Parts: sequence; C-alpha cells; structure tokens
Amino acid sequence: MGYVSAVPVPQPRAEAATAATSSRRSLAAALFLGAVGAVVVLLASGRTWAEGTAAVGGGSLPLGADGGDVTGVPTALAIVGLAALVAVFAVRRAGRLLVSALLALSGAGAALAAFLGASDSAALDEKAAQTTGDAAATVDALTHSAWPYVTVAGGLLILLAGLLALRYGKQWPAMSGRYERDGTPRPRKAPVVDPDRPEDLWKALDRGEDPTREA
Repeated sequence: MGYVSAVPVPQPRAEAATAATSSRRSLAAALFLGAVGAVVVLLASGRTWAEGTAAVGGGSLPLGADGGDVTGVPTALAIVGLAALVAVFAVRRAGRLLVSALLALSGAGAALAAFLGASDSAALDEKAAQTTGDAAATVDALTHSAWPYVTVAGGLLILLAGLLALRYGKQWPAMSGRYERDGTPRPRKAPVVDPDRPEDLWKALDRGEDPTREA
C-alpha cells in the first residue's frame, strides 16, 4: 500500500499579509526614527557644547559655545532630513529612491559634522578674541559637554530612517492615488447626455459642451 506525501501548497494570501505587515512596520520605524532623530539634532544643537574662560582685566570671564556657534551643519541637515522624510511619500520609483538617499545622507552629514565639532575650540577662541579685544586671545580651561555626541546619535537615527526608506520604500504607499505615474491627473469621464431629457441638454450647454455631438 503506497503512501501519498502531503505537499505544502503556497498560501498567496498569507504571503501578501506578511509583506503588508513588513511594509507597515518598516514605514512606522522610518517615520519614528527620522522624526525623533531630527528633533534630537535640533534640540542638542542648541545646548552648550564647550565652555572655557577668557582673561579680562586681571580676572577671568566664563564663556560658552552652543552647537550653533560651533557648526550650523547639523541643524541645517536635520531640517533637510525632515523635508526628505515627508517627500518620500509624495514621490514614487526613481524619485523616491533619490529622496531616500538624500534622507540617509542628511543623517550621515549631521552625525559627521557633530562628531568633528565635539572637540572644536575655534568658536570659544573667537568669543575670547571679541571679549578681550585681542585677536590673538584664546580660551583657557576648555571643557566639552556630551551634547555633540547626543547630536551624533540623532544624526544616526536619521541615517537609519534613510536606509529603511532605501530598502523598503518601494513597498510604501504614496500620499495620493489621484495622479497617474507620470504625475498628470487622471481624465474624468464626461457625464452622459440623454437627448430625451431637456435638463441634460441645458447642463451640457452650461459646461460648454455640444450635446448634439455623438460620443
């Protein structure tokens, strides 16, 4: 007596449901990471990154430099990243790929700029020169805070959002389906005019149509 082995039958619905779940998760993760990363960069860039003292009149004057004094690149790129995060859903195909790459590059650039500025002393030296009136003056007792590295972390979150968009963005929905792939609105069908109904004829004339023209 022979035995018939059961061959598993593919389940298209189950596979489609799994793909949809993966798409939703990647979309939610990208939105969360991108938004949080941009907020972290914007907030951390406004904090004090470096502190020191400048010699003035036989004494010392405390000075501080926030992220904007050191470098404005992370803030600018965080704003670009937010714009790219929104634009990802407004474009499709090649456009979405380019915007996703811009999102990733914005995060990488913000993180790199913040990392390079973590040990910077030029901003405080400039403040020391302005305070003392001596162009050669430099800051003393220089210390750095952890805020530049918090900014780096925010930039890396934006970078991760961009990488998710590059990997899964083609599966995400667009903002509106009213437009065709080439960006032009879909043509609307003209209302059917019944020649036996006078009201239809008058409405067609009001629209500038010729009701006697055959469709």
